[in-house]
Amino acid sequence: MTKIDTSLIEQENAAREANLRADYETLGAQLARRGVDIEAITARASAFGVAVPSWGTGTGGTRFARFPGEGEPRNIFDKLDDCGVIHKLTGATPTVSLHIPWDKADPADLLAKAAEHGLGFDAMNSNTFQDHADMPLSFKYGSLSHNEATTRQQAIDHNIETIEIGAKLGSKALTVWIGDGSNFPGQTSLSKQFDRYLESMKAIYKALPDDWRIFSEHKIYEPAFYSTVVQDWGTSLMIAQELGDKAACLVDLGHHAPNVNIEMIVSRLVRAGKLGGFHFNDSKYGDDDLDAGTIEPYRLFLVWNELVDLENTPGLNLAHMIDQSHNVTDPIESLIVSAVEIERAFVQASLVDRTALGGYQDANDALMASATLRAGFRTDVEPILAMARLRKGAAIDPVAAYRASGYRAAVAAVRPKVKGGGGGIV
Repeated sequence: MTKIDTSLIEQENAAREANLRADYETLGAQLARRGVDIEAITARASAFGVAVPSWGTGTGGTRFARFPGEGEPRNIFDKLDDCGVIHKLTGATPTVSLHIPWDKADPADLLAKAAEHGLGFDAMNSNTFQDHADMPLSFKYGSLSHNEATTRQQAIDHNIETIEIGAKLGSKALTVWIGDGSNFPGQTSLSKQFDRYLESMKAIYKALPDDWRIFSEHKIYEPAFYSTVVQDWGTSLMIAQELGDKAACLVDLGHHAPNVNIEMIVSRLVRAGKLGGFHFNDSKYGDDDLDAGTIEPYRLFLVWNELVDLENTPGLNLAHMIDQSHNVTDPIESLIVSAVEIERAFVQASLVDRTALGGYQDANDALMASATLRAGFRTDVEPILAMARLRKGAAIDPVAAYRASGYRAAVAAVRPKVKGGGGGIV
């Protein structure tokens, strides 16, 4: 197993610590003038965590091609090694979200490998958008909504197996995303297809342990281009409400129609008691799965503004996960950047003066209400993020420390080079 030595992080931090402390003191004085205790905000940053997707540690692809990088993970154990590096450098990714069957292995071995890195396991992800080598029936024309009961049962059984694996790992949730839909008008009955999906989901719901939740994840299009069974948050809400108390909605930031107000969706789902969690990423055109905060950082902040505003809502228990595909970057670096940017938006939202904001809202002062939000967004909170990392023994500058470690070259020396091929993610 290849690791990054703690001594290297300490060496990298030593070269930056004096400047960080000076910047932290300056920011602390600025925040104090706004009535904000920097130590309280740093404590919130230190407690923050977001799950890393196991599949995100490999190079992704498009529908046309995939160009693997050096040191591609060969299996889930290599992926967990890479996830361990991300957490060691950021201190903000304590859990991993697995995808079955891609990550299928002996649960005891998975727990042992995770323990080496101080990692736990977050929500499990099933996969019925691909055919499986050990399954006799194809999901080409659907899975949980397929018109043949035998194919639906195969998909149900796979989800139940995913739950069983997750239960042995300490996971507490199952995320269900399907590619079911249609490419042509008339190809399927839109109503009957949805009814079949609900019937299948109810069978999976019955198999949930008492302390588990199931997340329905919507996506407006792809791979089905005319209609999608679970195409928007309203359908996802219908599903969660019909299934029961253990069902909630998962919001992927790239799964919406262009210009949709995602932060308002967040607010509505919280009010309904059905917001379960997020797949954080970013997009320009569709479901691009870009690094979080690279295209629309203000939107990410606005989502967090709603979450911070509603964080004391009774029963609110959110699963925060990254979901990305890295085509031209080192996946570890991209996941580091995303974890930091997600945490940044959370901290910026924590700086919003909610008393002042409420007063402006009550007075219908749109200009000053908007300015109050921007004051939080425009605050450079990097010293807070870096100080939180330093105090946890992580890296002040995670990407710089990663590059200085030579980790990618080290794993490339022991992991066979992967040839490029058709599209698809790892």
